[in-house]
Amino acid sequence: MLRIAIPNKGTLSGPASQMLRDAGYRQRSDPKDLACRDEGNNVEFFYLRPRDIATYVGSGDLDLGITGRDLLVDSGVPAAELLDLNFGGATFRWAAPAGTLTSVDQLGGKRIATAFPGLVGQYLDEHELKAEVVRLDGAVENAVRLGVADLIADVVETGATLRQAGLVTLGEPLMRSSAILIGRQAEPPAGAAQLLRRLNGVLVARNFVMLAYDVRADLLEQATGLTPGIESPTVSPLHREGWVAVQAMVQRSQVHRVMDELYELGARAILVTDIANCRL
Repeated sequence: MLRIAIPNKGTLSGPASQMLRDAGYRQRSDPKDLACRDEGNNVEFFYLRPRDIATYVGSGDLDLGITGRDLLVDSGVPAAELLDLNFGGATFRWAAPAGTLTSVDQLGGKRIATAFPGLVGQYLDEHELKAEVVRLDGAVENAVRLGVADLIADVVETGATLRQAGLVTLGEPLMRSSAILIGRQAEPPAGAAQLLRRLNGVLVARNFVMLAYDVRADLLEQATGLTPGIESPTVSPLHREGWVAVQAMVQRSQVHRVMDELYELGARAILVTDIANCRL
């Protein structure tokens, strides 16, 4: 039976469980449950602290897990990223008092407060920088004001909290993180390929819609240029002579622009349908 770790709380927990439901897997009905067996799919889910998931997977006690890329890197354990799940986005940045630092090259010899010492330590090692990493559990924005550190490394969303603390971001982000599926670095366990196919199907379904329309046959080449689909559009003759019906998958973010261009070209009966899941 495939054993998979899922975040038990936090921003990754709900979206992770929903994505698995969308992929056809059973999930716990009570948020206090610590495990959930899906006999039909031969999978057992374990609900763990997000920070601990990489440790369980890296040790081989569990086969797969969903966690944040930031948490995987911070843990330093030997686990592999298998799939970016495209939710739970976070940007990690340096921040220092305005006017004190102008470049990340000046980090040498500084004290850096962070809740992600492993992530920061890896960055410093990769860039051959020597600095003192001060580990804090949270609310690192006050570390500089309290004299604990010279700058911080933390998740930055709008930057409002940093500005309140008198800090400004410095240089490029350390990392852009999101939720990922991780596995052991050894041979993938039995059943992992099916899970990956299902999750990929959910990702595609969330990013694409099915677009259907009617168009004159002499305009087909121009129309399908706008809607090439994943591999090729489906084209069927209509009872109306000289017209065809076309179906193609289109990126959700582009569908309104494509619909407008099709209409201006002469296509009619343009319909958009959501895709619940797919296999490509």
